[in-house]
Amino acid sequence: MILSRPERIAECLERGWWGRRTVDEVFRDAVALSGAEVGLVDPPNRDALVGGPPRRLTFAALDAEVDRLARRLLALGLRKDDVLAVQLPNIAESAVAFLACARLGLVFSPIAIQFRAHELAYLLTKSCARAVITVERVRDATFVGRFRDLQATVPTLERILVVGAGPSIDFAVAGMADAPMASPAALEEYLGAVAIDANDTLTLCWTSGTESRPKGVPRHHNHWIANGEACSEIGKVRPGDGILNPFPMINTASIGGMVMPWLMNRARLVQHHPFDLAVFLAQIAEERIVYTVAPPAILSQLLKNEELLRQTDLSSLRSLGSGSAPLAPWMVQGWQERHGISIVNIFGSNEGCALFGTGEDLPDPNDRAQFFPRFGVPGFEWTSKFALKVRTRLVDLETGAEILEPNRPGELRVDGALRCDCYWDEPELSSAAFDEAGYFRSGDLFEIAGVGPLARFYRFVGRAKDIIIRGGMKISPAELDALIEGHPDIREAAFCAVPDAILGERVGVVAVPKPGHTVTLQSVIDHLRALEVATFKLPEQLRTASELPRNSLAKVLRRDLPRLFDPG
Repeated sequence: MILSRPERIAECLERGWWGRRTVDEVFRDAVALSGAEVGLVDPPNRDALVGGPPRRLTFAALDAEVDRLARRLLALGLRKDDVLAVQLPNIAESAVAFLACARLGLVFSPIAIQFRAHELAYLLTKSCARAVITVERVRDATFVGRFRDLQATVPTLERILVVGAGPSIDFAVAGMADAPMASPAALEEYLGAVAIDANDTLTLCWTSGTESRPKGVPRHHNHWIANGEACSEIGKVRPGDGILNPFPMINTASIGGMVMPWLMNRARLVQHHPFDLAVFLAQIAEERIVYTVAPPAILSQLLKNEELLRQTDLSSLRSLGSGSAPLAPWMVQGWQERHGISIVNIFGSNEGCALFGTGEDLPDPNDRAQFFPRFGVPGFEWTSKFALKVRTRLVDLETGAEILEPNRPGELRVDGALRCDCYWDEPELSSAAFDEAGYFRSGDLFEIAGVGPLARFYRFVGRAKDIIIRGGMKISPAELDALIEGHPDIREAAFCAVPDAILGERVGVVAVPKPGHTVTLQSVIDHLRALEVATFKLPEQLRTASELPRNSLAKVLRRDLPRLFDPG
């Protein structure tokens, strides 16, 4: 399933942005060159998480497991371009499922484990998923039952595969005591007959925006390989290096930021889930991690806890990535000066935006916390090779004119090797997402940082979109607005981001009660829980008002809502 236009493919090949290798070819090279080396490591708490002992797989053993799953999927009737949904925590099987999709030409569609029936029904139906891989449980929460219930309402969902809890990797098939598995010869015959192109869609990840529903972002092999090149630079990853992955394998942060650098550099991917600071620090020390990522709030908290840091061996770390919220200059400076660790400031998105400031291009940690290189702008050179595969510009949202002077906010627009081609089955949204020059409209506001040397950099200003980012998880307030309309005591309500020192943002709701009615935070939570909304989306603060702030066209001014939560 090639969604890139032929002229786009030709342009990217000519520019050297894309090539002709697939992710499976990258993986097979790693197996050939490092087959006996440990390539994949389970989280140490796997047994408590999903059952079964933690696994350490060599590249050769991982290759065998990928073949086994591919043979299972083939026997169940899945073929090139079919969508395989996956709802798993960060365990070895997540990587096995991704690589099996790359081998067979399937579309890997990962789903956050926090999502419940409300979100699952929409995503499975929208993607036309033919099968799903999940687990019996994650800790005390059951998962398989959700999909069994949904099979009656999602017509394409034919099979549910369940990760086993035994000593070896296994994908049982719900409802089939003796599930079929294609022979090795049948797999080879299939692979010999099917043509998998570097521009075939490999993943369908989901992102929330100002629209009321998640949007699917299809990306192909070339997108992910380019992503791996960029993040290999960020982490300075070399063969045999340990990479610690604390992000769920559902989007660019994990697949592009961790999985692809692992494969492309024949490193060692160490999985982590859920985020637990003590376990995270122990894994850095025990696995001799050279690169990982962490939210700004976590890095700030750690820096304030020198006693804890003194008890942890961080000597293997070469760099730490961080992003999703502005970095505090004191934090970036503190890690560099006290611990000799360079914090890389990363700005990215599922759609393909990617800027990052490394110690080579921004040696001053205070500058690195605030600025991003203006990649792809003529006249500027960078140490990053990836900078040659991206183009950026700022555009005034009111006039549409390109901004070339400093300290004037404009929307960041991006083109290049990572830029997606469209949203899944959303022609109108896809058309609106790109400008007349083919640049993606990020919805994020930046400005040129200054004159002279500072003219080389962007400074992040804010988000033009209303998205809430709670601890790195993106939440669409418009989706919640629509769901709360049925609350019996509410006339109208709107959700918004409330600033928070720990998570960056929390979910707040401003409600206008019906005359004679009272609205409580708990009643709002209960209403959303009854709709089986994911827990991380539930509001944590409530304010009531006689009316919502609106503009002259009666549109709610969401940007004015957070001030209602100010303690003063």
